[in-house]
Amino acid sequence: MSRIPDYAHNLSLRMSQVMDGIGVSEKIMMKRRRLMLLNESLFTLTHQLLGKDRNVFFFGSQIEGTTTIGLNSDLDCLISMNNYNVIQDWSEWEYGKHNLLMIQDEYVSPGYCLLQELRDDAPLPLVVEVNDNSYRDRMGRILLKNTMFNVLENAVRNGPAQSVRDVPGVEDNDYVLAFPCHERPVQAGHWLNQHREEHWPTNDIVQYCRNTRCFVVGVGKSGSVNELLEWRISTSFAERYLMFNLNITQIRCYVLMKMILKTFITLRFPDNISSFMCKTVLLHCISYTRSDAWKEITLFICLSFCLSTLYNCVQNEYCPHFFITQNNLMSGRFLPETKPLILENLRYVIESDGRALLEIKCDNIDKYLQSSLNGFEPIHPHFIPTLIAGQLLKYITRDISSFFKCLLSEMNDLSPRLAMQKLLTFMSYHHIENYTNIDRKAYRLITRYLCSSRGSILSSSNINQQDHLTYKKALEFLSLGLDSDVASGKLKLASFFYCTGDIERTELILKNIEECYDLSVVEPICWCYSFKHYSIRDKFKGLCYESNEECRLFKHITASCVYFIRCERNCCPLELQHEMFRSTQEDHAYRSRDDKWMNMAVVDSLPYLYFLQYKTYSRLGRQDDKQRALNNIARTMDVEPNLGHRDTALNLLGQCMEEENNIENAFKCYARSLQIRGRNNSAKFHICKLLHKLINN
Repeated sequence: MSRIPDYAHNLSLRMSQVMDGIGVSEKIMMKRRRLMLLNESLFTLTHQLLGKDRNVFFFGSQIEGTTTIGLNSDLDCLISMNNYNVIQDWSEWEYGKHNLLMIQDEYVSPGYCLLQELRDDAPLPLVVEVNDNSYRDRMGRILLKNTMFNVLENAVRNGPAQSVRDVPGVEDNDYVLAFPCHERPVQAGHWLNQHREEHWPTNDIVQYCRNTRCFVVGVGKSGSVNELLEWRISTSFAERYLMFNLNITQIRCYVLMKMILKTFITLRFPDNISSFMCKTVLLHCISYTRSDAWKEITLFICLSFCLSTLYNCVQNEYCPHFFITQNNLMSGRFLPETKPLILENLRYVIESDGRALLEIKCDNIDKYLQSSLNGFEPIHPHFIPTLIAGQLLKYITRDISSFFKCLLSEMNDLSPRLAMQKLLTFMSYHHIENYTNIDRKAYRLITRYLCSSRGSILSSSNINQQDHLTYKKALEFLSLGLDSDVASGKLKLASFFYCTGDIERTELILKNIEECYDLSVVEPICWCYSFKHYSIRDKFKGLCYESNEECRLFKHITASCVYFIRCERNCCPLELQHEMFRSTQEDHAYRSRDDKWMNMAVVDSLPYLYFLQYKTYSRLGRQDDKQRALNNIARTMDVEPNLGHRDTALNLLGQCMEEENNIENAFKCYARSLQIRGRNNSAKFHICKLLHKLINN
């Protein structure tokens, strides 16, 4: 890196400017990390509230901040099965857990291990008949196969991961089921003992990595004689921490390497060089150099250094894992006929003196860099970063809604008493004292929704008993849920007042919601099922980009669905209760295991707001306001593209039309609803009821 061409500094600055414009900036990188760490805590919390002894961790580009819209990186999700215990020494055996003894000998590939099954009631080898998930070796040990995990619904096996692809409205995800190691494996510990002075990583970083956990994941070394029995040792936690400690130039260098890989290598040779190899090469390059070599004005030089190192790795077919150096990532990866072609492509990029960068179509790098080199503004300031910020917040909010839905589905068929007990269990989770600050934020976000449901269940089961103490307690819990988002918690409170006959207070709350619900800003949030989501509002994206306190935005610019489970039905308007019984016996055959929400009444916040206004103004005799509310429901059906429960809103609108004695338009609403959802739709009931009424009249 000592020879620096005259043009390199200018090209580096232009490249940095372009990377900033497409969202590879410190601001967006930190925003990604904050929100993804929050989502990681939400995933783990939901699993544990549902009684699953698991931790969920995100790894890879999405949480590192090393991706762009064009790269469209997967979300790598590792699920740690905590009821398993991988040990290296018999003293680490734990009673009651599925203990697995790690075996690493000369017959096992470097970076991998075998897992011997042990008894869970005594520190002894398991001696039973083998099954489809196990194998008895020549020494009589029962070894666990790495194919033991069942493939998830809508997923395909991809190495150790189960990949979910091409689901409408869903980013591509890779789910990896893993076992936690009791102690860091010996192979992964050699790196920690290397002497360091000036070079990266520093002793502090090494010490942190020493304390991070390791996992084993279900995939063997390709071509190994033990391929079905080997488990790969994962140091993803330490790798993530190293990536979190890189500066923005190093991050940009890695992103550019992936873009070059995608442009010049992957299309022709998809299975030879992976992005993980590029990351490993980057980490090695950083460790070879001084930290002050990685600056904005040296980005092109740093990139050239990394590409030259990658070239040498391919040429020698040797790229040592950063932590487990015995594991050669490129062993057996190249065919004799493809290796020269890959080297030729890499040599072209390296020797092009930067001209090859003008061939990168990903994220329009070619156009933006050419414009920047010509002295023009390459990208409209903040246009792409604001889009990324908006997408991130919306994804997290959708997940919060989805987690809440999962918790509610556990209570939907319970009696009010049992549902309250389940809620109390959720809300007094015993591990809360061990939470980090980000875990506490995640817990508060979920608890706000649970408070609304708790108040609604409490009031629903006592609505006719005139119990002042119960009324006060229900009101207290409903009030605690008001800040869940801009509308859904308040709508639960408004429903409570409406169903108890307190129309004046209902009207006041609905007026407050309408004032807070800025139609040019607030995004409706639904994740009950997979459907295509359309573009996000510009003002929503702008607020997401400007704020560094994303958790505060949830209650101001997002509006989740409103959920009522069956034991809340006395606090749910009669017109909406029909949605709890939408499915005939025949319809049930067309439902998946993810359709449990169909046993609830679920509606988007905005049309439900207008529906409650219509009913409230109808009782108050305010005809003009009632008509305005009715028009607002109809308009929302046409202008709001991201409603998840448009069929339900149309059913509510149809019942309003019936109340107006507008039978023709009521039929049209129900027919339109059935066009959206042909089965599991209460519109069938409404049509039959309407026909019965017409015939009898």
